[in-house]
Amino acid sequence: MIVRFPLVASTVLAGACVAVLLFSGQPAAAQGAASAYSLAVAALRTVSMVRGLLRGRWGIDLLAVTAIASTVAVGEYIASLIVVLMLTGGEALESFAQGRASRELRSLLDRSPRTAHLERSGTTVEEVSVGEVRIGDVLLVKPSEIVPVDGELLTEEGVFDESALTGESLPVEHRKGATLLSGSINGENAVRLRATATAAESQYSQIVALVKEAAASRAPTVRLADRYAVPFTLLAFVLAGTAWFLSQDPNRFAQVLVVATPCPLLIAAPVAFLAGTSRAAHAGIIIKNAGTLEQLARVRTAVFDKTGTLTHGRPTLHDIRLEGVAPGVTPDRLLQLAASAEQYSSHVLAASVIDAARSRGLQLLPATDAREHATDGVTATCGTHTVVVGKPAFVQKVTSGFGRTELAGGQLSIYVGVDGEFAGTLIMSDPMRENAVDTLALLRRLGIEQTMLLTGDTSATAAHIAAEAGISHVLAECLPAGKVTAVAALRTRPVMMVGDGVNDAPVLAAADVGVAMGAKGATAASESADVVIMLDDLSKTATAVAIGQRTIRIARTSIWTGILLSIVLMLAASYGYVPAVAGALLQELVDLATILNALRALGDGRPGRQVRTGRTLPSPAYGEGTGKQVPQNRSS
Repeated sequence: MIVRFPLVASTVLAGACVAVLLFSGQPAAAQGAASAYSLAVAALRTVSMVRGLLRGRWGIDLLAVTAIASTVAVGEYIASLIVVLMLTGGEALESFAQGRASRELRSLLDRSPRTAHLERSGTTVEEVSVGEVRIGDVLLVKPSEIVPVDGELLTEEGVFDESALTGESLPVEHRKGATLLSGSINGENAVRLRATATAAESQYSQIVALVKEAAASRAPTVRLADRYAVPFTLLAFVLAGTAWFLSQDPNRFAQVLVVATPCPLLIAAPVAFLAGTSRAAHAGIIIKNAGTLEQLARVRTAVFDKTGTLTHGRPTLHDIRLEGVAPGVTPDRLLQLAASAEQYSSHVLAASVIDAARSRGLQLLPATDAREHATDGVTATCGTHTVVVGKPAFVQKVTSGFGRTELAGGQLSIYVGVDGEFAGTLIMSDPMRENAVDTLALLRRLGIEQTMLLTGDTSATAAHIAAEAGISHVLAECLPAGKVTAVAALRTRPVMMVGDGVNDAPVLAAADVGVAMGAKGATAASESADVVIMLDDLSKTATAVAIGQRTIRIARTSIWTGILLSIVLMLAASYGYVPAVAGALLQELVDLATILNALRALGDGRPGRQVRTGRTLPSPAYGEGTGKQVPQNRSS
């Protein structure tokens, strides 16, 4: 592969040396130096051209190499240098525009478990490399540590954050004997597990392997310029050969090929792509390469993860239901008492209840005799009231008048008792993003023919979200490998996958266009994705598609502008009206015209109208709700 940026510098240096030789009265030396350098570049391009042909790639090298060789042959060495400069400069610009994003999966590898705490003889614990763990070994996993290998839980119960694997935002409780997956994060209590797989065979390592395999298996995108190369090259050779034959002057052949040098093809698309990626960056969208811009413009299927993508991924208070018989309890009073008791709870939903109370301006009451009943709930004396908050079975045992609450799809309930009486229920949900419905509608107007929800959540919750968002296809309860398989099976292509988190990394790499949303640093999703949206804004996916479509339209317009102007110059050169050096300089004017047109891609590439804020909708199935991703530690 030719190193393109040093070639540009060396071409400029060669041109300067030729100029010095000319001004010092040594035209023969100047011609020899320019000719030698130009032929050397042509030889390198020939090697690259042959390699491309062997890989089945028909490019624009033949025309450029012939133009250099023919100008050298007829003594137009200055024209040959100009052609070389435009050739190397155009390709360097293309390389810069593409970005050459790294796919070394740094964040995945950095997050991979490296050590484990191995129990020796049931009395001592030794820290060992995760690669030394064997099936049957008993391991200790400390609070907030990553589970190093797949294993069977030996402790009576434990709470784990599995969002890196399933995408679910809430921790999940597992009982003794349950299977734990590597990559999940232990809660606040140390647990013991028996390894059921080695590190290489565990779930997290499989995710890393999936990302690498999916990224490597994707077919390369053909450059936009190459699609016009064959017909343009044939036309140029026909005109040049005809001019030589009719005039019997070999200079005509060189003159036609100089103005036919495919600089518009080399420069127009890269400049448009560079402008398009710059415009996207101003909108908080990082598009990693030019091939991605082309794919974005052609996307026909959009696939979405649920939690953290279509929804916020943070539980909020949806409703307060007074269904008990506790006297004098209003909705705000119920929330105030529940939040006051939850001050002393370490449960993940406690913060959501407290935030809900504070958002309503409710002052939390000091509590005494606060006790958290592990995985069940919390009791506390708040002011003059005895308050119990937690799971239905827990609250039912200590209150009278208890009744279960009916839930809609994607909701969970937190039960509250006051002074021994069942008082009511706090309904929590993970709200859909306000602009989700409008974003999907806008994508359909941009030409998206099929939409799909792909999630590790339960079927009931997934169907609920899909119906509200207007998504046509749903596939639920998927692990990372299942997501990759589902995307590969889609027939309406190209496919754009929008997701976040480690669990989405393999499918982002497998999709034709992977979009990582809300990535504010080096994450597994951003390393695997082709497009990284730096803002936590779903509407940016539609913006990215619109920018891709507009950029490709401008690139094609620029290419056709350059082709048509080149044809006019070729016709003039075939009649002898355009000398070689003048033709090379005129070709620069053609390049300038195509560049100025291509720079229009710097303009506003957002969709025609802003995505409006829509409805706030309930969504996921947590707690005592409707799905299997239930944190059994307690619904509070």
